[in-house]
Amino acid sequence: MDRRVTVACVQAEPVVLRREATLDKLAALTAEAAAAGAELVVFPETFVPAYPSSRWARAFAGWADPRAKAAFASLARESVAVPGPDADRLGEIAREHGVWLVTGVNELDPARPGTLYNSLLYHAPDGTLALHHRKLVPTNHERLVWGQGDGRGLETVATELGRIGGLICWENYMPLARFALYAQGVDLYIAPTWDHGDTWVTSMKHIAREGRTWVLGNALCMQGKDVPAGFPERGMVYPDPDEWLNPGDSVVVDPTGKVVAGPMHQERGILYATCDLAEVATARRTLDVVGHYNRPDVFHLEVNHSASAPAHFTDRNG
Repeated sequence: MDRRVTVACVQAEPVVLRREATLDKLAALTAEAAAAGAELVVFPETFVPAYPSSRWARAFAGWADPRAKAAFASLARESVAVPGPDADRLGEIAREHGVWLVTGVNELDPARPGTLYNSLLYHAPDGTLALHHRKLVPTNHERLVWGQGDGRGLETVATELGRIGGLICWENYMPLARFALYAQGVDLYIAPTWDHGDTWVTSMKHIAREGRTWVLGNALCMQGKDVPAGFPERGMVYPDPDEWLNPGDSVVVDPTGKVVAGPMHQERGILYATCDLAEVATARRTLDVVGHYNRPDVFHLEVNHSASAPAHFTDRNG
């Protein structure tokens, strides 16, 4: 595909545990990115209303601890219902600015509100929800917070920008999940995360080289002072308000594995890059893991793209 796409990776902290204020901030940052020419704007993992870091595990792990109940209740109360008015607002923001908007959210399913999910929402420039992906496997302490996702969002979307799709944080270490996206011809691979540092940046470079795809790896950045005063054990868990809980390290990597923008370290802002999609086809001339460098007679991958089935309930009264 012969197309140059301007992308924007937003590296910022949310207004922690305040959904509406975070959406206001998201709208302002999207407007800034669109004014700079961005056609695709990506926000980090669970930007709305916060990522429950491993430091929160102490507060979440208590069985009957009122602090654990309060922490989870705060996150659930401020999560995004899909479908729902806040998800609709994300669509309105995308439509207002004429961009593809990809947002990491804590998701609440209105039909089954007892479980939260780590989700990625892709809104098209016309405001429609084009793709809804739930993180397949919560990592480590995240299992105290989120349920498992399913394969319905393990898709790419054909857009005027090329095929877009992606995985969330350590899902990117799942080889079969990556291959499922490669097999659908992903051009712009989106990897929102909480992770950071040299190891993570190296992983982004590897994925770009493996899939011969553009990779957008963007992270939250947060300091101790960004955690609200009312959070359980805030003073003990976050004693230094200036400490970087996450320095960010957002990057954009080309299909050869070269970092063309970033890492953006200990800095709030928007990381821009221009992605030439012609470079995807050029890079795949020497390595196409789903084409000439594949052995479908030896390997076979089957993906269940259906949503998890809800529990069946039969009302026998009357």
